[in-house]
Formats: sequence, structure tokens, C-alpha cells
Amino acid sequence: MKLNVKKGDNVLVIAGKDAGKTGEILEVNREDGKVIVANVNIQSHHKKPRSKDDKGGIIKSEGPIDVSNVQVVCPACKKATRVAHKDVDGKNQRVCKKCGASLDVVKKAAKSSKKA
Repeated sequence: MKLNVKKGDNVLVIAGKDAGKTGEILEVNREDGKVIVANVNIQSHHKKPRSKDDKGGIIKSEGPIDVSNVQVVCPACKKATRVAHKDVDGKNQRVCKKCGASLDVVKKAAKSSKKA
């Protein structure tokens, strides 16, 4: 399934019990069309201790949200927006529908190669 969101995007939840909350996408499941957003859709899982050293308790974790219930927040205009696609220098980029700014973060070189 083609999705307009990527891991690391800042999104706004527009539907459901957590509508209005924002967070960063931690995981994208393309087969199911679901995303996991940080600190949104918190679910409780009860864990039973399986051994003497194992601790039980209630574990809280983020649950999946359908991708149709989130919108990307533009880093330039800070508004929730739909995503347009534009051809820039021969590469397809995601851009903001409202201001036209690029939504794709340019990755810097991780290490500079210096030889002494």
C-alpha cells in the first residue's frame, strides 16, 4: 500500500479518542495501513510473571492507528496538511499542500572522512 507518511514524521491525529494530539511516527506497517505514533493510543497489557525472577504488571505501550486518521505536520508552516508530490531535480519529493515546503528531511553525511 502506498502511504504518504514515513517513520520520523511529525503527525497530528485527526480522528479517534486521541484527536488533536501530535507525535512522531515510530513505526509504519504498509500491509495493514497502520502507524504507531509516540505517546498516542496508549494501551495497557497485563503481563503475568513466568518465573521467580520475572516481574509481572501492567505494561503501557502505543497501539496502531489507521493512516487515514493522521495528517503530516509541515515543519515550515507548523500546520497539519495533506501531502503533494513534486518532481525536484529528478527526484520525487513530498511537499506541503499549504505552503509548498518540502516535507522530506535532507540527511547530512553521518561522518566526514578525515585521514591524518
